[in-house]
Amino acid sequence: MRNWRIVLFWGIVLGSCQTQVQEKPHLEAFIQRYFTYFNQHDWNKLAEMYIEKAQFKDPSLGKGIVTQTRQQTIQKYSELQKVFPDIHDTIIAIYPSGEKHIIVEFISTGTSPDKSKFELPVTTIFTIENNLISSDFTYYDNF
Repeated sequence: MRNWRIVLFWGIVLGSCQTQVQEKPHLEAFIQRYFTYFNQHDWNKLAEMYIEKAQFKDPSLGKGIVTQTRQQTIQKYSELQKVFPDIHDTIIAIYPSGEKHIIVEFISTGTSPDKSKFELPVTTIFTIENNLISSDFTYYDNF
């Protein structure tokens, strides 16, 4: 009688581990697509990856959390591209964190208006719910 309980226990444990392993590739593929759109400067497709009103924490938006619509996200990145026309992000590492968070470490490169090249290390914590980004908390040195 006791043996079936042990088998059931380990079946549940192994089944839940398998679910988490399956979730990680989905989040990583989602994030890879996000950075593909970013590097193609396809701001419309990038914005479609967010919920209609997502939360952002980004030094370029000031201190604290800011809510932005998809249209505001398109505008933000379009303006960024005007200043840095060759902006490009290279992923260094992706760290899945639970079922709906993923942390991405990347290097942003480009050319400043004064024609000098820059490299900026950045870390972003994405919250992904129902296959859309609900929050984007980005950290970098905004000297």
